[in-house]
Amino acid sequence: MKRTGYLYDKRYLLHDTGPDHPETPDRLKAIYQGIKDADLLSKLTIIQASRADLKWVETVHAKNYIERFEAACRSGNSMFDYPDNQICAETFETALLAVGGILDAAGRVMMGKLDNVFCAVRPPGHHAEYDQAMGFCYFNNVAIAARYLQIEWGIQRVGIVDFDVHHGNGTQHIFEEDPDVFYYSIHQHPTFAFPGTGRAFETGSGEGTGSTRNYPVLPGHGDKEYLGLIQRDLIPVLEAFSPEVIIVSAGFDAHVDDDMSDINLSTQGYTRIMERIVALAALYSNGRVISVLEGGYCLKRLPELAANHVKVLLTI
Repeated sequence: MKRTGYLYDKRYLLHDTGPDHPETPDRLKAIYQGIKDADLLSKLTIIQASRADLKWVETVHAKNYIERFEAACRSGNSMFDYPDNQICAETFETALLAVGGILDAAGRVMMGKLDNVFCAVRPPGHHAEYDQAMGFCYFNNVAIAARYLQIEWGIQRVGIVDFDVHHGNGTQHIFEEDPDVFYYSIHQHPTFAFPGTGRAFETGSGEGTGSTRNYPVLPGHGDKEYLGLIQRDLIPVLEAFSPEVIIVSAGFDAHVDDDMSDINLSTQGYTRIMERIVALAALYSNGRVISVLEGGYCLKRLPELAANHVKVLLTI
Protein backbone atom coordinates (compact mmCIF):
# COMPACT_ATOMS: atom_id res chain seq x y z
CA MET A 1 0.00 0.00 0.00
CA LYS A 2 1.26 3.45 -0.92
CA ARG A 3 1.84 6.27 1.53
CA THR A 4 -0.93 8.59 0.42
CA GLY A 5 -1.66 12.01 1.86
CA TYR A 6 -5.09 13.62 2.10
CA LEU A 7 -5.14 17.40 2.37
CA TYR A 8 -8.33 18.55 4.05
CA ASP A 9 -9.00 21.48 6.33
CA LYS A 10 -12.35 22.70 7.67
CA ARG A 11 -11.22 26.26 7.01
CA TYR A 12 -11.72 25.56 3.31
CA LEU A 13 -15.44 25.66 4.10
CA LEU A 14 -15.22 29.34 5.08
CA HIS A 15 -15.17 30.42 1.42
CA ASP A 16 -18.88 31.23 1.13
CA THR A 17 -20.19 31.46 -2.44
CA GLY A 18 -23.77 32.18 -1.41
CA PRO A 19 -27.00 30.30 -2.12
CA ASP A 20 -27.43 28.22 -5.27
CA HIS A 21 -23.78 28.51 -6.35
CA PRO A 22 -22.40 25.18 -7.64
CA GLU A 23 -18.97 25.62 -6.01
CA THR A 24 -20.30 25.09 -2.51
CA PRO A 25 -18.63 24.01 0.75
CA ASP A 26 -20.85 20.93 0.60
CA ARG A 27 -18.54 19.58 -2.11
CA LEU A 28 -15.73 19.06 0.39
CA LYS A 29 -18.13 17.67 2.99
CA ALA A 30 -19.33 15.09 0.45
CA ILE A 31 -15.77 14.15 -0.48
CA TYR A 32 -14.76 13.73 3.17
CA GLN A 33 -17.83 11.63 3.88
CA GLY A 34 -17.15 9.39 0.90
CA ILE A 35 -13.57 8.76 1.99
CA LYS A 36 -14.70 8.15 5.57
CA ASP A 37 -17.52 5.78 4.58
CA ALA A 38 -15.08 3.78 2.45
CA ASP A 39 -12.99 3.25 5.60
CA LEU A 40 -9.98 4.99 4.06
CA LEU A 41 -9.16 7.70 6.58
CA SER A 42 -7.03 5.42 8.75
CA LYS A 43 -4.98 4.48 5.67
CA LEU A 44 -4.19 8.10 4.80
CA THR A 45 -1.86 10.74 6.18
CA ILE A 46 -4.13 13.68 6.97
CA ILE A 47 -2.58 17.04 6.14
CA GLN A 48 -3.77 20.30 7.68
CA ALA A 49 -3.41 23.45 5.62
CA SER A 50 -0.99 26.27 6.30
CA ARG A 51 -1.05 29.77 4.80
CA ALA A 52 1.06 30.15 1.68
CA ASP A 53 3.88 32.66 1.57
CA LEU A 54 2.86 35.28 -0.98
CA LYS A 55 6.19 34.88 -2.74
CA TRP A 56 4.92 31.60 -4.20
CA VAL A 57 1.66 33.12 -5.40
CA GLU A 58 3.68 35.88 -7.07
CA THR A 59 5.51 33.31 -9.20
CA VAL A 60 2.26 32.88 -11.13
CA HIS A 61 0.11 35.97 -10.51
CA ALA A 62 0.68 39.71 -10.86
CA LYS A 63 1.28 41.47 -7.56
CA ASN A 64 -1.36 44.08 -8.30
CA TYR A 65 -3.87 41.31 -9.04
CA ILE A 66 -3.18 39.69 -5.66
CA GLU A 67 -3.63 43.06 -3.95
CA ARG A 68 -6.83 43.71 -5.87
CA PHE A 69 -8.21 40.31 -4.86
CA GLU A 70 -7.37 40.86 -1.20
CA ALA A 71 -8.95 44.32 -1.23
CA ALA A 72 -12.15 42.99 -2.82
CA CYS A 73 -12.54 40.38 -0.09
CA ARG A 74 -11.76 42.76 2.75
CA SER A 75 -14.13 45.42 1.42
CA GLY A 76 -17.15 43.14 1.59
CA ASN A 77 -17.65 42.67 -2.14
CA SER A 78 -19.69 39.63 -3.13
CA MET A 79 -18.00 39.02 -6.50
CA PHE A 80 -14.62 39.48 -8.10
CA ASP A 81 -13.91 40.17 -11.79
CA TYR A 82 -16.95 38.18 -13.04
CA PRO A 83 -20.39 37.57 -11.50
CA ASP A 84 -19.83 33.81 -11.12
CA ASN A 85 -16.72 34.44 -8.97
CA GLN A 86 -18.57 34.81 -5.68
CA ILE A 87 -16.46 35.83 -2.70
CA CYS A 88 -16.77 36.67 0.98
CA ALA A 89 -14.51 38.22 3.61
CA GLU A 90 -12.70 34.90 4.14
CA THR A 91 -12.11 34.00 0.48
CA PHE A 92 -8.63 35.52 0.18
CA GLU A 93 -7.30 33.73 3.24
CA THR A 94 -9.00 30.49 2.20
CA ALA A 95 -7.32 30.69 -1.20
CA LEU A 96 -3.94 31.17 0.52
CA LEU A 97 -4.66 28.14 2.69
CA ALA A 98 -5.43 26.10 -0.41
CA VAL A 99 -2.11 27.05 -1.99
CA GLY A 100 -0.18 26.58 1.24
CA GLY A 101 -1.66 23.16 1.90
CA ILE A 102 -0.81 21.99 -1.60
CA LEU A 103 2.78 23.22 -1.32
CA ASP A 104 3.17 21.48 2.06
CA ALA A 105 1.79 18.28 0.53
CA ALA A 106 4.10 18.58 -2.47
CA GLY A 107 7.05 19.09 -0.15
CA ARG A 108 6.23 15.88 1.72
CA VAL A 109 6.15 14.00 -1.55
CA MET A 110 9.49 15.44 -2.60
CA MET A 111 11.05 14.60 0.79
CA GLY A 112 9.91 11.01 0.36
CA LYS A 113 7.54 11.13 3.32
CA LEU A 114 4.59 10.44 1.00
CA ASP A 115 4.30 8.68 -2.35
CA ASN A 116 1.36 10.74 -3.54
CA VAL A 117 -1.39 13.01 -2.28
CA PHE A 118 -4.97 14.07 -2.92
CA CYS A 119 -5.53 17.76 -2.15
CA ALA A 120 -9.24 18.36 -1.52
CA VAL A 121 -9.12 22.14 -1.59
CA ARG A 122 -11.26 25.07 -2.50
CA PRO A 123 -11.41 27.47 -4.16
CA PRO A 124 -10.35 25.56 -7.28
CA GLY A 125 -7.73 27.10 -9.51
CA HIS A 126 -7.17 26.04 -13.11
CA HIS A 127 -9.15 28.91 -14.69
CA ALA A 128 -7.26 31.63 -12.78
CA GLU A 129 -4.99 33.57 -15.12
CA TYR A 130 -1.99 35.79 -14.45
CA ASP A 131 -4.09 38.85 -13.67
CA GLN A 132 -7.73 37.84 -13.52
CA ALA A 133 -10.07 35.42 -11.77
CA MET A 134 -12.32 33.18 -13.83
CA GLY A 135 -14.64 30.21 -13.38
CA PHE A 136 -14.75 30.16 -9.54
CA CYS A 137 -10.90 30.27 -9.50
CA TYR A 138 -8.69 32.96 -7.89
CA PHE A 139 -5.20 31.49 -7.44
CA ASN A 140 -4.02 28.86 -9.91
CA ASN A 141 -3.21 26.10 -7.42
CA VAL A 142 -1.56 23.62 -9.78
CA ALA A 143 0.46 26.29 -11.57
CA ILE A 144 1.84 27.60 -8.28
CA ALA A 145 2.66 24.03 -7.25
CA ALA A 146 4.54 23.48 -10.51
CA ARG A 147 6.59 26.66 -10.02
CA TYR A 148 7.30 25.62 -6.42
CA LEU A 149 8.62 22.26 -7.61
CA GLN A 150 10.83 23.97 -10.17
CA ILE A 151 12.23 26.61 -7.82
CA GLU A 152 12.34 24.88 -4.44
CA TRP A 153 13.13 21.34 -5.55
CA GLY A 154 14.95 21.81 -8.83
CA ILE A 155 12.44 19.73 -10.79
CA GLN A 156 13.19 20.16 -14.48
CA ARG A 157 10.14 18.49 -16.03
CA VAL A 158 6.64 18.83 -14.57
CA GLY A 159 3.69 17.08 -16.21
CA ILE A 160 0.19 18.45 -15.61
CA VAL A 161 -2.78 16.27 -16.58
CA ASP A 162 -6.13 18.06 -16.46
CA PHE A 163 -9.27 15.97 -16.85
CA ASP A 164 -11.73 18.57 -15.57
CA VAL A 165 -14.54 18.88 -18.10
CA HIS A 166 -13.66 22.55 -18.63
CA HIS A 167 -10.39 23.56 -20.22
CA GLY A 168 -7.78 24.93 -17.79
CA ASN A 169 -7.22 28.17 -19.64
CA GLY A 170 -5.25 29.70 -16.78
CA THR A 171 -2.82 26.82 -16.49
CA GLN A 172 -2.27 26.73 -20.24
CA HIS A 173 -1.64 30.46 -20.52
CA ILE A 174 0.78 30.52 -17.60
CA PHE A 175 2.95 27.75 -19.09
CA GLU A 176 2.44 28.05 -22.83
CA GLU A 177 5.99 29.37 -23.34
CA ASP A 178 7.62 27.02 -20.82
CA PRO A 179 9.11 23.87 -22.40
CA ASP A 180 9.69 22.34 -18.96
CA VAL A 181 6.00 22.11 -18.01
CA PHE A 182 3.90 19.82 -20.17
CA TYR A 183 0.18 20.63 -19.97
CA TYR A 184 -2.28 18.00 -21.19
CA SER A 185 -6.00 18.70 -21.11
CA ILE A 186 -8.93 16.56 -22.14
CA HIS A 187 -12.20 18.49 -21.92
CA GLN A 188 -15.56 19.08 -23.51
CA HIS A 189 -15.85 21.63 -26.26
CA PRO A 190 -18.11 23.42 -26.50
CA THR A 191 -18.95 23.42 -22.78
CA PHE A 192 -21.71 25.98 -22.34
CA ALA A 193 -19.28 28.32 -24.17
CA PHE A 194 -16.88 28.35 -21.18
CA PRO A 195 -14.04 29.13 -21.26
CA GLY A 196 -13.91 28.86 -25.05
CA THR A 197 -10.25 27.85 -25.15
CA GLY A 198 -8.43 24.55 -25.47
CA ARG A 199 -8.63 23.85 -29.20
CA ALA A 200 -6.40 21.14 -30.61
CA PHE A 201 -4.30 23.70 -32.49
CA GLU A 202 -3.30 25.38 -29.20
CA THR A 203 0.06 23.69 -28.61
CA GLY A 204 2.07 26.36 -26.82
CA SER A 205 4.20 29.18 -28.20
CA GLY A 206 7.82 30.22 -28.46
CA GLU A 207 10.13 27.83 -26.64
CA GLY A 208 7.05 26.10 -25.26
CA THR A 209 5.68 25.08 -28.65
CA GLY A 210 4.68 21.44 -28.38
CA SER A 211 4.49 21.42 -24.58
CA THR A 212 0.71 21.94 -24.58
CA ARG A 213 -1.67 19.23 -25.79
CA ASN A 214 -5.44 19.79 -25.92
CA TYR A 215 -8.11 17.23 -26.73
CA PRO A 216 -11.63 18.66 -27.01
CA VAL A 217 -14.34 16.00 -26.69
CA LEU A 218 -17.79 16.47 -28.18
CA PRO A 219 -20.91 16.46 -26.00
CA GLY A 220 -22.40 13.02 -25.46
CA HIS A 221 -19.09 11.16 -25.44
CA GLY A 222 -17.69 9.35 -22.43
CA ASP A 223 -15.57 6.42 -21.30
CA LYS A 224 -14.66 5.03 -24.70
CA GLU A 225 -13.45 8.35 -26.08
CA TYR A 226 -11.57 9.43 -22.95
CA LEU A 227 -9.82 6.12 -22.40
CA GLY A 228 -9.00 5.84 -26.08
CA LEU A 229 -7.35 9.26 -26.11
CA ILE A 230 -5.34 8.44 -23.01
CA GLN A 231 -4.16 5.17 -24.51
CA ARG A 232 -3.32 6.60 -27.93
CA ASP A 233 -1.96 9.97 -26.90
CA LEU A 234 -1.32 10.68 -23.22
CA ILE A 235 0.77 7.56 -22.68
CA PRO A 236 3.18 8.16 -25.59
CA VAL A 237 3.53 11.92 -25.03
CA LEU A 238 4.30 11.49 -21.34
CA GLU A 239 6.73 8.73 -22.20
CA ALA A 240 8.52 11.17 -24.52
CA PHE A 241 8.43 14.03 -21.98
CA SER A 242 9.35 11.83 -18.98
CA PRO A 243 8.03 14.06 -16.17
CA GLU A 244 9.72 13.96 -12.80
CA VAL A 245 6.42 14.76 -11.07
CA ILE A 246 2.83 14.53 -12.31
CA ILE A 247 0.28 17.05 -11.08
CA VAL A 248 -3.37 16.21 -11.71
CA SER A 249 -6.11 18.79 -12.08
CA ALA A 250 -8.81 16.43 -10.84
CA GLY A 251 -12.18 17.66 -11.99
CA PHE A 252 -15.10 15.27 -11.55
CA ASP A 253 -17.59 17.36 -13.55
CA ALA A 254 -17.43 15.18 -16.68
CA HIS A 255 -19.52 12.56 -14.87
CA VAL A 256 -22.77 11.65 -16.59
CA ASP A 257 -24.76 12.85 -13.57
CA ASP A 258 -23.05 16.25 -13.30
CA ASP A 259 -25.17 19.13 -14.56
CA MET A 260 -22.13 21.23 -15.46
CA SER A 261 -21.38 19.30 -18.64
CA ASP A 262 -22.73 17.06 -21.38
CA ILE A 263 -19.97 14.44 -21.12
CA ASN A 264 -21.00 10.95 -20.05
CA LEU A 265 -18.08 9.58 -18.06
CA SER A 266 -19.09 6.83 -15.68
CA THR A 267 -17.82 6.34 -12.14
CA GLN A 268 -15.77 3.39 -13.35
CA GLY A 269 -14.48 5.48 -16.24
CA TYR A 270 -13.04 7.99 -13.81
CA THR A 271 -11.35 5.22 -11.88
CA ARG A 272 -9.78 3.79 -15.03
CA ILE A 273 -8.49 7.22 -16.06
CA MET A 274 -6.78 7.68 -12.72
CA GLU A 275 -5.37 4.15 -12.82
CA ARG A 276 -3.61 4.97 -16.07
CA ILE A 277 -2.23 8.26 -14.76
CA VAL A 278 -0.86 6.64 -11.60
CA ALA A 279 0.63 3.81 -13.64
CA LEU A 280 2.39 6.39 -15.82
CA ALA A 281 3.74 8.06 -12.70
CA ALA A 282 5.13 4.74 -11.53
CA LEU A 283 7.03 4.44 -14.81
CA TYR A 284 8.30 7.99 -15.28
CA SER A 285 8.09 10.03 -12.06
CA ASN A 286 8.97 7.60 -9.30
CA GLY A 287 5.27 7.35 -8.47
CA ARG A 288 5.03 11.00 -7.50
CA VAL A 289 1.48 12.26 -8.08
CA ILE A 290 0.03 15.47 -6.63
CA SER A 291 -3.71 15.41 -7.30
CA VAL A 292 -5.59 18.67 -6.78
CA LEU A 293 -9.36 19.05 -6.77
CA GLU A 294 -10.85 21.28 -9.45
CA GLY A 295 -14.51 20.86 -10.47
CA GLY A 296 -17.15 18.27 -9.67
CA TYR A 297 -20.56 19.45 -8.58
CA CYS A 298 -22.83 16.43 -8.27
CA LEU A 299 -23.03 15.96 -4.51
CA LYS A 300 -24.61 12.55 -4.99
CA ARG A 301 -21.61 11.22 -6.93
CA LEU A 302 -18.69 13.07 -5.36
CA PRO A 303 -18.39 10.69 -2.37
CA GLU A 304 -17.82 7.57 -4.48
CA LEU A 305 -15.73 9.40 -7.08
CA ALA A 306 -13.38 10.76 -4.41
CA ALA A 307 -13.19 7.44 -2.56
CA ASN A 308 -12.30 5.61 -5.76
CA HIS A 309 -9.73 8.28 -6.63
CA VAL A 310 -8.02 7.79 -3.28
CA LYS A 311 -8.14 3.99 -3.58
CA VAL A 312 -6.20 4.23 -6.83
CA LEU A 313 -3.55 6.42 -5.17
CA LEU A 314 -3.27 3.94 -2.32
CA THR A 315 -2.95 0.79 -4.36
CA ILE A 316 -1.17 1.37 -7.67
